[in-house]
Amino acid sequence: MDSIMEIFRQSDVTTRLTLVDGTIAVFLSFVLALIITKIYKMTYKGSRYSQSFVHTVVIMGVVVSLIMIVIGNNVAVAFGLVGAFSIIRFRSAMSDPKDIAFIFFAMAVGIACGLGFYLLAIIFTLTLSVLIYGLFTFDYGKREGEPRTMKITVPENLQFEGAFDDIFEKYMSYQSLTKVQTTNLGTMIQLDYEVVMKNGTKDKEVIDAIRERNSNLNVAINYAASNSY
Repeated sequence: MDSIMEIFRQSDVTTRLTLVDGTIAVFLSFVLALIITKIYKMTYKGSRYSQSFVHTVVIMGVVVSLIMIVIGNNVAVAFGLVGAFSIIRFRSAMSDPKDIAFIFFAMAVGIACGLGFYLLAIIFTLTLSVLIYGLFTFDYGKREGEPRTMKITVPENLQFEGAFDDIFEKYMSYQSLTKVQTTNLGTMIQLDYEVVMKNGTKDKEVIDAIRERNSNLNVAINYAASNSY
């Protein structure tokens, strides 16, 4: 009887220790996930910011830390969880490839917290956050200019091939004619170009130069980045 009671007492101590570790892991992973999402909001440049994604990153960090506590050293439980999560399918596409990196960031922090590597999780979060913010601040990897779409309207009788080559050479580092179509019942032609402006080039200078060649007709520059360049 004494042996049985001793087993129950040991089990109770183990449970209390697990609860303490779990509480610390959940709280720490939550705080670190908040830091991660703060860096995400500070460095996000896209136009499709999602509050739901920010919440998802926080939740993922906490959930992963709990999963690692449940798994522990139990291989059978680990394989069972892998099988359970393998049936999950995510149908929402990421608007920005960097979003995937932030999800893995939160998951890595959650794993470290769940395994009890609290100091490592804190150092990892702070270090990588500083590096990400440094990349954002110095605008690392930016090209000479952002790709844009330019639409030029010309008269139907204008020989447009080569008509703007000198202007493109002066103001642009890249240009490519992607589409030609007639407009206004065939009396005009619209030319679609993919272009990258040289550094220091002002849109008005380009537009004014082109309008001197296209009989002062419409010239439009679309700031939406092109995916094909």
